[in-house]
Amino acid sequence: MRPSWDSYFLEIAAVIAGRSTCLRRKVGALLVKDKRLLTTGYNGAPAEMKHCLETGCIRQLHNIPSGERHELCRGLHAEQNAIIQGALHGVSIKGADLYCTHHPCSMCAKMVVNAGIRKVVLRESYPDPLAEEIFKEAGVDVSVY
Repeated sequence: MRPSWDSYFLEIAAVIAGRSTCLRRKVGALLVKDKRLLTTGYNGAPAEMKHCLETGCIRQLHNIPSGERHELCRGLHAEQNAIIQGALHGVSIKGADLYCTHHPCSMCAKMVVNAGIRKVVLRESYPDPLAEEIFKEAGVDVSVY
């Protein structure tokens, strides 16, 4: 049976998540416009920096709960990396759809809104009420597939 477009792109997001170097959660994201894949991203340290697989996780070391103190993490989120790839390579992502393995956090939700992304399709939810509120107020369509 041929997969739907949402299923197809979420499967690709899951494969992308396999590149993640995060010790806590492996997340993959991609931006799509007109059924064409524009950019991808997974969570991990910035380019040319050691990954958490090598250095360990400071948030784990200090028992910081999931969803808190993101600024202490040396990694970028998958959604951030997908958006940055558009800027880095001159690919317009305005009007694109975001496919992601997990619900974006509030920081990523703000970036998604300002990048002009109007639709988010997820494989899994994530408990971040502020992110949900940001998407709702900005009119971003969010669905869990």
